[in-house]
Amino acid sequence: MRQRADDEVQEEAAAAIADDDMDVHDLDTDQATDQATDHDTGPVEPETADFAAVREERRTAPAPPAGEPAVHDDPAPGEPEPDAEPAGDPETAVIPAVHEPDEPEPEAEPDGDPQTAVIPAVHDDPAPDEPEPDAEPAGDPQTAVIPAVHDDPAPAGPERAAEPPAGRTGEPEITPAPAGPAATEAAAAGRLAASVAAWLPPLLTLEGLVMYVLALRVPYGPMRGVDLDRIGGLGLISALPVTAFAAIAMIIVSFFVTLTQNTDRRGVLLFQLTAVTFVLHGAAALVETEPRFHTAWIHAGFAEYIGRAGEALPGLDARFAWPGFFALFGFVLRAAGVQDTAAILQWTPFVSNLLYLLPFVLILRQLVATTRARWFAALLFILTQWIGQDYFSPQGFTYALYLVFVAFLLRWFGRVQPRTAPPPARGRLRRLLARLDALTPGELPSRPTTVTDRVVLLTLLVALFGATIATHQITPFMMLGALTGLIVLRRTTLSLALPVFLGLLVIAWVNYQATPFWSGRIDELFGGIGKIFANLQENTGDRLVGTDPSHALVLKVRLGITGVILLFAGVGLLRRLRRGVGDRVAVLLLCVPTLALALQSYGGEIGLRVYMFALPAACILGAYAFFPNLPAHSTGGREGETVPFRIRPRRFGPHLTRRVSAVLAAVVALALSVAFILARYGNEKFERVTTGEVAAMRYVYEHDRPSARVLYLVPRLGDEVTPTIPWRERDIDRVDYDQALVTADPRNLAGVLTALRGKPRNTFVIMTRGQAAYLELNEGFPADWGPRFRASLDRSTALKRVYANADAALYTLRSYPRGSEIPPPTASASVGDPSTPWTPVGLAALAIAAAALFGAELSRLRGRAGGPRVRRRLVVAGSVATVVALAVIVERFLTLTG
Repeated sequence: MRQRADDEVQEEAAAAIADDDMDVHDLDTDQATDQATDHDTGPVEPETADFAAVREERRTAPAPPAGEPAVHDDPAPGEPEPDAEPAGDPETAVIPAVHEPDEPEPEAEPDGDPQTAVIPAVHDDPAPDEPEPDAEPAGDPQTAVIPAVHDDPAPAGPERAAEPPAGRTGEPEITPAPAGPAATEAAAAGRLAASVAAWLPPLLTLEGLVMYVLALRVPYGPMRGVDLDRIGGLGLISALPVTAFAAIAMIIVSFFVTLTQNTDRRGVLLFQLTAVTFVLHGAAALVETEPRFHTAWIHAGFAEYIGRAGEALPGLDARFAWPGFFALFGFVLRAAGVQDTAAILQWTPFVSNLLYLLPFVLILRQLVATTRARWFAALLFILTQWIGQDYFSPQGFTYALYLVFVAFLLRWFGRVQPRTAPPPARGRLRRLLARLDALTPGELPSRPTTVTDRVVLLTLLVALFGATIATHQITPFMMLGALTGLIVLRRTTLSLALPVFLGLLVIAWVNYQATPFWSGRIDELFGGIGKIFANLQENTGDRLVGTDPSHALVLKVRLGITGVILLFAGVGLLRRLRRGVGDRVAVLLLCVPTLALALQSYGGEIGLRVYMFALPAACILGAYAFFPNLPAHSTGGREGETVPFRIRPRRFGPHLTRRVSAVLAAVVALALSVAFILARYGNEKFERVTTGEVAAMRYVYEHDRPSARVLYLVPRLGDEVTPTIPWRERDIDRVDYDQALVTADPRNLAGVLTALRGKPRNTFVIMTRGQAAYLELNEGFPADWGPRFRASLDRSTALKRVYANADAALYTLRSYPRGSEIPPPTASASVGDPSTPWTPVGLAALAIAAAALFGAELSRLRGRAGGPRVRRRLVVAGSVATVVALAVIVERFLTLTG
């Protein structure tokens, strides 16, 4: 009996050991499976000979006698507990996975159509503990796909060995010995190295900002500070210290360090773009005491008058026919009790560019593009926005509304509908259009919304357009062109009823509310239609004539930036087409603004406006010149890319090409940052406003009761030019402005004396540093003309100097005829009765047309039963009313200009 009991005990012990071996085999199998499917655990070390010996010894050891516990060998301190040998068939034993990170994965041979073959993933060596990215091949048969290509990620710290699970039956848990100080320091160093990629770029950006502010704000000295008197024909760049350029380079490089991490770190990238915007668009605000650009002071005066008087003066200036911007800020400034708007004017360019950036980033989120392409397009948008229309102005304000309008259309009313029909059998042009139509869309579909959301968003869209109509002349037509183009190209869910409705509103505003602007100016308004080359010459070639040689370089750099960004856009478009992607929206937004060249020269500035509105699309396509690939999803939060398959062997690998593209993009960005400063601030010698010039004008405002007149200097009488003085900041209803002729001879005062003698008392001639700089750089006057002309004014016995400082002086006649008095303010011109017999009919038809067409669009969005019938009736009624309203508008044009 005793022998039988011993045999039973041995059998039970052997069964327990076998069960334990099976558990270990299951564990090893699970670990190997996890290693093959989930790369987060890292590679598993191969089994050592010592572990195998221990495992074999325990496997062949006899069972312990009954009542005695199993005995295990204790591992050495710090040695992991050995794993059990997997049980089962020895020919199918599980071997731990071993990865060779230094050896690239072989490429698979393309299968099927060589133009649409799928090529396996090409990866850089992943860091320890970092998942290997997976690629998802695109489904479009015309888009050649290679799975995700990644750069080398930052090291993720020391490799962790797989730990055996504790608490197994029959095996006591082994607690590893505590690590020593050296191991702890090594682990801490590894964690620090792994986190460098996260904290270093923001730190460099912050350091660059501090360095930049100190370089510009500290007192002038070697490699620091700015001496504004050193500004020459090249503008502000001639006075900036080298440390400022080093700070700009540091910020841009840190941006690319973040960008090449292949993760969409939106917060960090937005912070870095804000920093780039600050150092480029806020430079003048940091170094100058007064707001630059003289036209900004005029707009402040317009807002001040509307806030004070509660009405506009359309007969004084054409801009008062679109008073929305001035009325808004006049109300805000008066309600806030702001008397001096200098601080607002000074920082408006920086704030405006931040406002432009937000909707532009929203537009970029709707594109089928990689993270690199999107954020590089945003950087290009900042680096190439040199035209200076971001100051305190209706144009700068409505440009932000235009970008929001386009973002609304793409994000909530966008549509992506690739062609599914077979190509036509005949017609070369038809087949070409069919092939273009079958390209992979370069835009994402709109976000899903409810009916209520769509109605609210459409109402906001119309409100944005209405605010723009009342604010600026050109921007509504740019909005209208973009909307109509998106409908024609089937990139929006809206219908043609909406652009007809909005276009009618634009024409009605011009006809009924802007009558003082166009009455008597039909030739000026429509005389430039069709004169594309003449308008282009006035905006480009004519600006290079008669300028200082150094200043001519500034104008050439501006044209060069325009040509470079358009060249990049063309290259980017071709590279995307080679990948089977059709970027209809970008091409549309690039081409629509160019139609304005066929309308009029807009005072010689239509080229600047065309560039301004085409710039977002040019930056998008320009970014594709460097990063044209489509995004590919991968694990671990790192983005990959798909690249096209080529029949010919590649000269460079995909990861090398990706890195070279990033380096080239960084070099281009650094070059454009320097070119931006030269182009944007190249006119700073005369566009800069000094405290002395502002003080001289405020002397006039203090002595303008009941009225005053200011004469500014011009080389030719009659030309419509903006005076280079901070004019019309206040009292625009009491102070008039006129011209006084000067010549290149600083001793010739005949034109000044003639202008003064033709005016009543309280008339001043103003001589400023800015006017002299403008004449010297743009009209070929001698370099020392300003001081010599002012000395001639001081010596004249016919003139009396009433105010003077280092930058400006005011002169008036020493004597006036006896009995002459200061006249009352000049009344604003009016056009009389702006109505005709048919005006009431036109207004009624306009209201009916607007209500019917807007109702038809709402009915279409709601999509209720019976909606198509109601919509057709509304469209018919709106069309008839539109015809009547347009007929009355034509009648008013003919009657009021006859």
